[in-house]
Amino acid sequence: MIIGVPREIKTKEFRVALLPSAAYQLIRRGHTVVVERGAGVGTGYPDADYENAGCQLVAEHKAVFDRADMIVKVKEPLPAEFELLRPGQILFTYLHLAASRPLTDALVKSGVTAIAYETIEVNRRLPLLEPMSEIAGRMSVLVGGYFLAKHFGGSGTLLGGVPGVLPGKVVVLGGGVSGVNAARMAQGLGADVTILEVDIERMRFLDITLHTAHTLYSSEAHLMDLLPDVDLLIGAVLVPGAKAPKLIHRDMLRRMRPGSVLVDIAIDQGGCADTSRPTTHDDPVYVEEGVTHYCVANMPGAYARTATQALTNATYRFVEQLADLGLTEAAQRQPALLGGINVMDGHVTHRAVADAHGMPFVAPLLK
Repeated sequence: MIIGVPREIKTKEFRVALLPSAAYQLIRRGHTVVVERGAGVGTGYPDADYENAGCQLVAEHKAVFDRADMIVKVKEPLPAEFELLRPGQILFTYLHLAASRPLTDALVKSGVTAIAYETIEVNRRLPLLEPMSEIAGRMSVLVGGYFLAKHFGGSGTLLGGVPGVLPGKVVVLGGGVSGVNAARMAQGLGADVTILEVDIERMRFLDITLHTAHTLYSSEAHLMDLLPDVDLLIGAVLVPGAKAPKLIHRDMLRRMRPGSVLVDIAIDQGGCADTSRPTTHDDPVYVEEGVTHYCVANMPGAYARTATQALTNATYRFVEQLADLGLTEAAQRQPALLGGINVMDGHVTHRAVADAHGMPFVAPLLK
């Protein structure tokens, strides 16, 4: 199979979908890997590393799409890439289609088979999403604390406090992978941390593992009680493949102190606040109702080297199976791949995506 690795064109997206070492393994297995020049530079992997691995380097973005049977990316295709996709081609990347009808329509029109990292589920886990959730969760506390600084319009609260001064208060919505990593970081800084969750067994796990963090059953009433004292609110809710539920309404934000910060990790799936809208690393924040919103849609791209290594660790075995066996046999060997197929043969083939857009759902038909 010919595997194509284009350079990411999303704003300030420096990650690359395959490490040179992963490309080398694929080439050893008899495959061809075509890499766009400069694809790995932002992650610290120059073109020479890919050439030494045996990859074929091309100068044009379009040339990667033209040659490849399977495109392996990090982020969803942007409008400039829609026309580069073709029927029968496999696209393997993060998609988050429930948050974007235009992207969904473009993939349906292209005839591509679009497999989303974030909807591949194994034993009730999302193994290809988890590494980025871990990074985004840890990063949410770093950026949240940063924008609490007074010269950024924040309240001037140091999350960890100092002797004689109480620490800042952090509330995390959701006790999943990103939520627990956010709580761990905030706890490590010495902040006062509360996690809101609905799963009782998950709360027991959090209570045992996060010794100084508090757990609270997630309800609007409980959140309303907490908001007047919150310094950093982190939205870390996830419904696999679907739009994020809107748990934070505008009137709720009005209860927060001016200069407090909201970091919406769920922005890839539409965000969990009424006031959330996607931002970029170039212009990461805006203020609504006196609250600084950080809603960068590709948060892990800021730590591109760590994120690329973690992502490839998780995705490589699936890339290898698809390359070695083709989609049909790979899905027979690894049924979780079926859940990853969001669009195929001009149809939406993931029910949560179809429901999000009111589109017909058609089960993926493997030939």
